Amino acid sequence: MRLWEQFDRIIVFDTETTGIDFGRDRIIEIGAAALEAGAETGGLDLFIRLPEGRRLDPFITNLTGITEERLAAEGVGDQEAAQAFAGLLEGAERPLIAAYNAQFDLNFLFYLLQPWGLAGVLRKPRFLDALTVYRDRRDYPHKLENAIAAYHLEDRAVNSHRAIDDARAAALLLEAMAEERDDLERYIDLFGTHPKYGVSGRRIASVTYRPQPYDRARPLYERT
Repeated sequence: MRLWEQFDRIIVFDTETTGIDFGRDRIIEIGAAALEAGAETGGLDLFIRLPEGRRLDPFITNLTGITEERLAAEGVGDQEAAQAFAGLLEGAERPLIAAYNAQFDLNFLFYLLQPWGLAGVLRKPRFLDALTVYRDRRDYPHKLENAIAAYHLEDRAVNSHRAIDDARAAALLLEAMAEERDDLERYIDLFGTHPKYGVSGRRIASVTYRPQPYDRARPLYERT
């Protein structure tokens, strides 16, 4: 995978949250796989406690299997989770952060890191959205489970709506897409957006946003 010519560490991560509004909702689980030269060398999988008096929507429990009781018993505080993620970037000279639908997860990640003065760790890495690449290669639907099936990864990857499973599934997907066509570097800091609604969430200053879908004869990275 040619990405390793540019980066010495790739962190593929995923979050489970209480909802989709990053300004109001919060992360309840964060999972990440830290890769070096294609091998997983570290990572994290943490539940994050809810604030006092905050309740978890039953829809989220049904989707993820995560309960309020488990968060209370096994969860860590926001600061500990933020420091743990920041620690994944320590020592990396050329890091890349990747996710499936990275715009969503990066918005939530910023709001996890920012209160503890750790948002600055996001200035050094570059960003890759596996969803943008997948949209450039396959027709709708574009859920992670669809991508897993399209690349025949069912025996190795699980879309369980649990953060660590989905992070590792996204890492396997990136490898499979690179084997199909090794041009992932073209999508660095390039996120596809909804053609009608535009960017969802807070814009990331270092990212270029371009609408999808588009003329498949002209891949997203070639459009101006």
